[in-house]
Parts: sequence; structure tokens; C-alpha cells
Amino acid sequence: MRHAFPSFGEEAGIAAARWRITVRGTVQGVGFRPFVYREAMARALAGWVKNTSAGVVIEAEGSPDLLSGLTDALRHTPPSNARITAIDVRAVTPANEAGFRIAKSEQGGCRSVNLLPDLATCEACLAEMRDPSNRRYRYPFINCTGCGPRYSIIQGLPYDRAHTSMQHFALCAACRAEYCDPANRRFHAEPIACPACGPQLTLHAASGEPLETGDAALLAASQAIRDGSIVAIKGLGGFHLITDARNEAAVALLRTRKRRNEKPFAVMFPSLAAIRSCCDLNPAAEALLSSPARPVVLLPYLGGPIAPAVAPGNPRLGVLLPYTPLHHRLMDELGFPVVATSGNLSGEPIVTDEDEARTRLAGIADLFLVHDRPIVRPVDDSVAQIVCDDPQLLRRARGYAPAPIPLAPTVAGLLAVGGQLKTTVALTRETDVVISQHLGDLETTATRQTHAAAINDLVRLHDVTPRVAVCDTHPDYASRLAAERMGLPIIAVQHHLAHVAACLAESGLTPPALGVAWDGTGHGPDGTIWGGEFLLLKRHGWSRVARLRPFRLPGGEAAIREPRRAALGLLYAAYGERSFAMRGLPPLEDFAPEELPILRMVLERGVNAPLTSSMGRLFDACAALVGLHQRSSFEGQAAMSLEGAARDGAAERPYAFVLNTLPGSDMAELDWQPALDSLLADLRAGVEASVIADAWHRGLAHAILNVARHVGEQRVVLAGGCFHNVWLTEATVSALRSGGFKPVWHRQVPPNDGGLALGQVAWTAWGWKNSPGEQPCV
Repeated sequence: MRHAFPSFGEEAGIAAARWRITVRGTVQGVGFRPFVYREAMARALAGWVKNTSAGVVIEAEGSPDLLSGLTDALRHTPPSNARITAIDVRAVTPANEAGFRIAKSEQGGCRSVNLLPDLATCEACLAEMRDPSNRRYRYPFINCTGCGPRYSIIQGLPYDRAHTSMQHFALCAACRAEYCDPANRRFHAEPIACPACGPQLTLHAASGEPLETGDAALLAASQAIRDGSIVAIKGLGGFHLITDARNEAAVALLRTRKRRNEKPFAVMFPSLAAIRSCCDLNPAAEALLSSPARPVVLLPYLGGPIAPAVAPGNPRLGVLLPYTPLHHRLMDELGFPVVATSGNLSGEPIVTDEDEARTRLAGIADLFLVHDRPIVRPVDDSVAQIVCDDPQLLRRARGYAPAPIPLAPTVAGLLAVGGQLKTTVALTRETDVVISQHLGDLETTATRQTHAAAINDLVRLHDVTPRVAVCDTHPDYASRLAAERMGLPIIAVQHHLAHVAACLAESGLTPPALGVAWDGTGHGPDGTIWGGEFLLLKRHGWSRVARLRPFRLPGGEAAIREPRRAALGLLYAAYGERSFAMRGLPPLEDFAPEELPILRMVLERGVNAPLTSSMGRLFDACAALVGLHQRSSFEGQAAMSLEGAARDGAAERPYAFVLNTLPGSDMAELDWQPALDSLLADLRAGVEASVIADAWHRGLAHAILNVARHVGEQRVVLAGGCFHNVWLTEATVSALRSGGFKPVWHRQVPPNDGGLALGQVAWTAWGWKNSPGEQPCV
């Protein structure tokens, strides 16, 4: 935080002074002006406070001691959801006015204010909602300055009711009185509402016919869920599809209708106690679940009433607590866990509008519980897990986006468009970068439209003119095509370089560093598929210092969906023709007899069998070899199963991944064949899959340590989707620390492609800073 205070010199003895104080950061929508008002009134200061596009501006008049007391309060005891990045103070001419007031917001000027993420319902509002004597009893849109919708309803800045989707709801006399009362916690709470003047619920049949309104609508929806129905509920940033998580038939029907075969569903529980009865809940996870962000948190599932179809074959369960008054009302009525999955078809963006919902969710939902507060932009639930006792975001959306991440050095106006999957976009300001919410995979027209809207949002809301568009080097990504249509200069940053840069940037670090970039697929400059890379980042460039030994993927993209193909390619690379005689191995047994001759020809000729150094595909191959998955119904399924197996294993020693120097090259290669030999020997000896999986994970952790020793760079960055794997990440962090290295891993942005946009702008910014007037090394 930056602070600058005036020096009064000889004027220090003057009885009255006036200071103009500008507070920047996340200071709008958190009750900051009422806080300033109360602090100023307590000190009998005169002046005013107002929202501006630059932040909150205060002019306060009184004795220097009392003014210093006000600035101390700003620094040390701001509202709990405020995040102050700078406080600038300068002396101005006293105005000799009386009293202190909240002045009308001011538009225009440079916009440096931070938009606030949506906040979970506070305990004070919950108590009122459950109090029969309170006028907001059972009202599902209760909020105050400490909680409620923010990013999902903001249409413009400064943050005032007129610039939100609440502008159409005129305040009743009672709400107006609270809004204007400095002693009330709803003083200038912009989304303030009550049953008399705020949003209302309606329950519709699948045909669109209205059935019930108000609390009766919620009660009828609750009963339908008890009876096994699927109800589409319009929430904060979009629709949820909700059904009884204990009801196997209802969950299976939801899977069929949503076309989601095996990918786990998130489960909303009524309380922490209910989660604790089913899951391994440590203090770090409990704090994360209860935080104002209220993400979905992945926890080890211990057993309980949850239907097997919720997370088939998965040792972890994605759980969350209610985070809006509507969800709290629903869970108060039901008292049991429910599936709460995004309201969309697989691969499409979340639905936000009730009319659109009845079209896009037709045939999925039996009933629609909707409200009339417009959702300005789609905001999915965030997803997180605990790694090394710290939270790690896997999907950054509700509760976190669009909170900025400091970035130094940087230059304003770098616009990053992300990758192809799990996309986000990012825009740099003078001292930080603002990252959009999770947007999804750019595989459909609807998601590409959401991507374009998010870009427009960033530029418009933050009033930053883009200077360049930064994209991935892959020529066929939809995000790159979007960048090309902008008419801006384009800088392309290699996929795995962006992964490493993102992890450094979110940690407040800059090169040099050794980056371990392990994922499923990324475009390599040499024309192969990268994904098991060791990159040395320096202040003026980067180099690939080591890689995973490549192998072929028979069938190309089909191998991404079929781990058995990756296994076959791995076996062929290791043993050639002999691999087809290794009968009894699960992947070979899974192919029909007529398929194998075709696949042999594909591998022999290298046709439709691209070379890859992908660690993600190596994990797939291992999972197929030990019989866990021959086909995957969602990305990462095989690797997740392998991690789950490793948690139950206890290998005597790790498998060996040997580091070799490539002839005629400065690059080293990590050879997986010794590990594969050991794996096959253990399979023949009847060793359990869990022990093999543990030896595999620990072997890879030791391999990273060996590469770090070979390269000699102390800072080692773990990035890419493979580091979703908690077992791998924690084993690697432990190994690196024991070897005297400094591991860095993701916390604030996802290790997967959701972090690419941050890495793209970070690397570009560092390049410009280090080479003035030149484009960065990409």
C-alpha cells in the first residue's frame, strides 16, 4: 500500500487544516463512504466524501491531529471487504464549512477504482431473514454494505445504484430511510431492497406458465426437489440446475438430460456440520468454504448419503455452502444436500436470462424458479482446493473476479485474450492487471460471444485503451482469431511460457526462474505438441532447457479422449513392434482385434500420430496401463483417478525418470522408459494399482528436483494443468524444499489455461520494460 502525507512545516500550529484524501483500491460497494462518514463525525471533522472513477475522495477539515486520526483509521480499520492499494493526501485551502456529508458521486477522469466481486450473505442479514419480526423475514434478496451482489449487477462506474441492474427498483420509504441513515448498515448500500420494493420470485412450469410467486414459489420449488424433480434456479451470476443429491435416479436423469456422462457435480450442503459428516474437512478448507467468496471446494469424500452418480469413481467431492439469501432460504427449507451445477448444456456458457433459460434448458429442467433482477454478466461458481495448507483456485469466478492482481513492472493497455479452453481475458492498468471471470471453452458460438463481451466489459468499465492484443501462438485458437479481428498490433506468447509467467506474476515475482510447465496440450514452436517442459526464464528471454521424452499419439486428438491410445503410443516408443505382443495389458485388451493392425500402421508411418512431450498424456498412459481408464468422458479424468489411487498407496521407492543430455544439444530430456519398465514389472508381479500410482507420482517429483539441480536455478515454478494434482504438487514442493530450492505454485489464478491471460500480459509487460522500444521475446 502506498501512503503520502503532507508536511505542514511552519503551518503545523494552525488550528484548522483541510486535507484532500484519495483512497484507491476496492473501496466502492463495501460501505467505505459510510465508514468515512462515521469516522469523520466521531472526530467532529467538516467536509465530504464521495465516489469517483479514481476511487473514494475525501475532503476533511479540522485539526491536524484529528485529520491524522482519520487517515490512521483508513489505514488500519477499513471495512472488512475493502482492499486499499493507495492513500494519497495533500493539503488544500480550508473552506470553513460546517458538518460532514456524503456528496454526490462524480464521473469522469482516470478510472483506477477496483470493481468488487459478489459477496456471500453476511451473518447480520441472515439473522434478519430468519427473524419473523423483521420486515425482511424470508426475503431472498436481503443485503447490506457488507454483502450481496456487486460484479454481477454493475453496469458502469462509479458504483451507484443508477449504474447497476437495481436501477429499475425504486426504493420504498422504509428502504430510503435506511439508505440515508448514517447509523444504519444499509447506509448507501446500492443493492438495498425489501419485499415491498425489491426483486420478486416466480415459479414457472417448463412450458413457461407461471405457477406461484413470492415465498410460495420457493416452497413449491423445494417440494419439487424433495419429490425428485430438477429445478432451474436463477441465482447470482446465472442459473443452477438443482436436484436432490441423495436421489440416485434424479441425479442420473440430470446427467442424461445435461449430456454430462461422468464429470462430477458440485453439491451444496446446508451447513459446515453437514459437510463434515461426509468429507475430510480441515481448518484451511473450513475457512475457505466460509469466506465471503464461498467457492466450491474439492474435499476427500469419506462416505455418506450422496448418490454414487454425483461423482462416479471420484475420491473427492466438490462442496459449497449457500452464498445468497435465495440459496439459504432453499437450504433452510430442505435441510439436505443438493446437486448445484451450472445451468447449461455441457460446453455452453451459463444461462443468465429467464427467457433464454426456458429455451436453452428446455428438456433439462422440470421447473424454473426465477427472479426479476437482471444479471448483467454471467459469473460461474469458483472452484478451489487446498494445496500445502493454502487455497488454490482452479476456476476463478464468483467471489474473486474481477479483483485485480498487482503486476510490476507493467504498462497499461495490454489486452490478453487467453487460450482455447477454460478461457479468461485480462487487461493491464498502470500498476495491476484485471482478469475476467472464467468464460469457458471457446468451442461454441455462445461462448465466443461471451468472450467478446468480457473483453468489451474490461475496456469499458476500466476506461483503458488497448495498445496491443496478446494471444497464444496456436494459429487455430478462437481467441487468436478474436485478437486478429481487433485491429491492434498482436503479440503471441508461447503457451507454456505463459503458464510459468502467470504463476510468477500472481506471486509478485519476476524472472529469473526455472518453470516446470506440465499440461495436456500446447502448441510447440518446433511443430510438436508440448506439455512436459522445463523453461528457463531470464530477464531478456527464455529457453527450453529440458523436456519429457516424446512419444506418438495414434489418432491425434482421439488420444486426448482415449488414454488407451496414449498408452499404446508410449509402449511403441519404448518397445517398438514388441509392444503389440504384450497381451494382457489393459489398453491392448480394450482394442478390438481389427483395430490393432491399423494402429500399428499409423505408428509405423507416423501418419495422424503426432509427437508429443505432454505430461498430461503420460499420466493418461499410466492410468490406462494400470487399468483405471481406457476412455475419458471429461478432461483430466484419467489423471484424477491416478491421483486418487496414489493417495491409497505406499511405494517402497519412487520410479526412476532419468535425465539425459540430448546429443548435439544444450537441452536435456527426461526419459520415462525406466519408470515404464518398473511399472510393467510391478503389473506382472501383481502389485496393486495404488502402489504403482504412488511410485509414479513420487518419481516425477524427484525428477523435477533432478532437473532443478541440473539447471541450477533456485526458484522453481510449478505451472500447467498437471499441477491440479495435489499429490504431485505437494510431493514436488517437499522434494524441492529438501533440496534447497524455492518452489512457487499457483494460488490466486488456476494452474490450468484459466491463468494464461495473466501470463500473456505479464511476459509482454516484462519484455517491454526490459527492452525499451522493442517487442518482448516471444
